[in-house]
Formats: sequence, structure tokens, C-alpha cells
Amino acid sequence: MKTFKRGIHPAYHKELTSGSPIEDAVLPKRVVVPLQQHAGTPCAPLVKKGDEVREGQKIGDADSFVSAPVHAPITGRVKDVAPHIHPAGARVLSVIIEGDGASKEEWKEDPSAPDAERLSAEEIRKVIREAGIVGLGGAAFPTAVKLSPPKDRKIDTVILNGCECEPYLTADHRVMIEEPEKVVQGLKIIMRAVGASAGCIGIEDNKTDCADSLSRAIAKDPRIGVILLETKYPQGAEKMLIKAVLRRNVPLGKLPLDVGVIVNNVATAVKIFEAVRYKKPLIDRVVTVSGNGVKTPKNLRVRIGTAFSDVLGQCGGLSEEGEREILAGGPMMGVAQKNLDVPVVKGTSGITVVAGASVKPIKYEPCIRCSNCVEVCPMGLMPYRIADMGKMGMMDGFKSWSALACIECGCCSFVCPAQRPLVEWIRVGKIRLRNSEKTGSM
Repeated sequence: MKTFKRGIHPAYHKELTSGSPIEDAVLPKRVVVPLQQHAGTPCAPLVKKGDEVREGQKIGDADSFVSAPVHAPITGRVKDVAPHIHPAGARVLSVIIEGDGASKEEWKEDPSAPDAERLSAEEIRKVIREAGIVGLGGAAFPTAVKLSPPKDRKIDTVILNGCECEPYLTADHRVMIEEPEKVVQGLKIIMRAVGASAGCIGIEDNKTDCADSLSRAIAKDPRIGVILLETKYPQGAEKMLIKAVLRRNVPLGKLPLDVGVIVNNVATAVKIFEAVRYKKPLIDRVVTVSGNGVKTPKNLRVRIGTAFSDVLGQCGGLSEEGEREILAGGPMMGVAQKNLDVPVVKGTSGITVVAGASVKPIKYEPCIRCSNCVEVCPMGLMPYRIADMGKMGMMDGFKSWSALACIECGCCSFVCPAQRPLVEWIRVGKIRLRNSEKTGSM
């Protein structure tokens, strides 16, 4: 079975929602739309307090190349444009909209939309950019930028990531089962945009139903194939996926395009198809709501800007009193939330609630130099060393030991017998490094 070196095999708990069809969440009466939902330059607001907005209307944009506009997910009135708590933890300038609870638009095939086969690569990128599409796997990098490789980089293969290796999350699983034609058509549009001659969809072998569904949708297109991979975390990370599928190594400090590859998420491919065929901007996404702390785990299609509290309420609410942890994302890479008023953003792949013994302990012990973290690190780093440097602010050593190559997958923290929060310290180190480079204080 194709795979990569190292990695881990956590308990996946996919059975909680893998058989749950996608449901449309109730249309929210109030949404909070952050103007920073992507990697790159934040958007500036295009609306002000008191303005009437329609579903799908652009309400924020930036002139920067690395950015993506945001759109109104509901029809209503702008209540305010003000800072609001974001799932990442910071307060971000946001557009707050109050609606009437009724959808005003139907995003069906638009007869005026051009056939993707007649669009040039530049026209495809423009449609994707105007739709505000970003990577839906979690990183939220602007997709139009990713599909604009330098002219001296020849892209021969596009890989769609259907691994969804994060425990609990099954949103992509259901998308591949329920919308395989959109996934495949989205892949073909991406291939056209970057001039790739081959495309493939990488799926872990615990999702053979997805492989069957997509294989039927591909039909007899010789350019595209489905590749089954070993179920292992983090199989869906870009560099791990490229290694497993194509046996190509992405060098340290380089990008997939440097080895002729573009990687996108399967849900992102669906949104690309909808933007081209329906002229639909990214105003909703499928979110898995799961964990032993949720009464009725589900996969919901949720409007961007919906409060976590509203989403959890549609899943029966929280199942247990006492100690619990609510994560934006899954247990490996998710961010703990203290406030359920935070909104669903473009990068929210799931809301995971763990309770009781599943909650991570706060206390940790000193490092015992067992090297477990080194043995599982998919990037071949020494997490115990770079984590200590990040924690203590030793920026010269932190950088020289290739800490920036860390993909923050959480494998190191998962296997640490001392329960040390290694990945959190590495994240702190990266923030400190960025700040020191800005101020020249290294």
C-alpha cells in the first residue's frame, strides 16, 4: 500500500458520522463574516453599517495578489463592521449581518456561464478568485494564487486530497460519496488551469466506498485515476501525499510546484466547479460536528459566519456536563475554543467536542529523551529540541534546526509520554521568529 515514512495511527472515530448524509443547516438569522479567512492580506470592507446586502454579494476585498474576497452568506442588513473573535483566537474585523431567515437565491446551473472547456487558464483563475475560493482542507490558502505557478514551473500532475486523515472528520468523505461528479469536474477544471496532463485522487483505504463512487464518475477518462493509500496520519499533508502517490520528494524550503505538482482538497474542487458552472461564490461549506461530547454527530452544510453555538444546537447540543474541550477542526490540529460565539469560517472543516477522559491533560512532565517524537515526525525533524527552542525564544537555534519545515501535524505531541505540548511551543516559536525578523531583533 502506498504511503510515506513515519507517521502515527490514532483512533479515528470516523464511524460516528461517516454514514451520516450531508444535511443543510438551518439558515442563520445572524452571521459574523471575518474579513480575514485566508492566508495573505486581510480584506477591506466594501459595505458599512446599515447597508442592505444580498446573498452572494461581495462584501470585502483586497488589492493584494495573495488574498481572497468574502461574500455575504445571507440576505439582510449590515448590523455592524467591527472586530469579532475568530476561531484562530484573535479579534478580526468582521461584517455582522442580520437576515430574515429565508434564502433569496437558488444556485443552479447558469445558462450564461461559459463551458469550462472554452475558458482560458487565466479566465478560470479569475472566476475562482472572484468567488473567494480558498483551500478547504484547513490552510485556507487562496486557490487562484495556488493555480498561478511561475512560467518556469511546469505542472504535470494535479492531486486531489481525499484522505481526510484527521480523526472524527468525515465532511470530505460524504462529499466524495454524494457529489463525485462535481469532484471530478472540479479536478478537470484545475488541470486545465495549470496545464496538467494527469490528475489523481488520493484516498485512504478506509474509504473504499469513496474510491468506488469516484471511479464511476471518472468513467473512462485516461488522464485521471483514483489511488488508494495506507490509512495513516498525516497522509493528507501535501508533502506526504506527493511522496505516497508519485514517490517525489519536495525539498526542504520548496513547494509542490517545484516538483511539478499542485495539490487541492476534494471539497475545494467542488467549490471550483460550482463557481464556474453556477457562478456561486464560497458562502457555505460542509462541516463535521462530532465527538463524544455531541448528542447527535452530523455532517452539515453550513453558511459561512454561522456561530458555533447555532451549529452545535442543530446537533442536539452538548451531551455531557463537566470537563470538555471544543475544537475548531479535529483533535490533532484543531484549535481549542473558549467562546461558542465564534463563527464558522472557510477553513472550518469540523467542530469536535471531546469530553471526559478524551480531554487532553493540562499538566505535563519533563522530557525523558525517549525520541518517540523523532521517530514519528513525518518531516524527519527533532520536535523535542525545536519545541524547547521555540518555548524559550532561542530563535537562532530554532531556525537553524529547520523548525519552519514543521507542518504542525501534532504527531509529536500525540506520542509524547510526558504529555508535553510540543506543537504548541513550535507554533509559538514561529510567531516569535516572524516578529523578530520584522523588527530585526534576532
